[in-house]
Amino acid sequence: NDNGLALREEHDIVYRENPQPGDPVPPPKAAPAAAAWSRTVTPDDVLLFRYSALTFNGHRIHYDRRYVTEVEGYPGLVVHGPLIATLLLDLLRRNLPEARVQRFSFRAVKPLFDIAPFAVCGQPSADGKSVQLWARDADGSLAMDAVAELA
Repeated sequence: NDNGLALREEHDIVYRENPQPGDPVPPPKAAPAAAAWSRTVTPDDVLLFRYSALTFNGHRIHYDRRYVTEVEGYPGLVVHGPLIATLLLDLLRRNLPEARVQRFSFRAVKPLFDIAPFAVCGQPSADGKSVQLWARDADGSLAMDAVAELA
C-alpha cells in the first residue's frame, strides 16, 4: 500500500528422508535452564484442528489420530511448527506488550505431540535488543529454538 512493505517472510523448509531401521538416533538437546518467562501449553485435537483450518493445512498428522498413529507411526497428533512459533511470539507479546519485533527466526529441532504438555520460554538479552525464545518438551528437551530481534 502507500505505506510500503509491511512484512517480508522467508521460509527455508528442509524435508529429510525417513531414518532407516538401525540408524543411530541423535540424543536430544537439553533446553536452556534459565527463562525469564515460561508458559505451559497443553495441546489437544481441537487446538490442532483449528490451527490447521486457520492456516489451510490439510495434512492429517495434525488432526487425524488414527492416521497419525497407525499409518505414520507417531505417538500422537503432531503439533504444527508454525503454531509453536506463534506461541513463542505470543509469549513475547504477553511479557513485552510494547515491543516491536523487527525480525523473527525459528528452527524446529524435535517434534511435539499432543500426548504431553510443553512449555514456551523466553529470556530477553541484557541489552534489550533481542529475546531468545524456545519450546521445551515434557522431558526438558529443546523442541524449537528462536530469536526475536526488537526494533
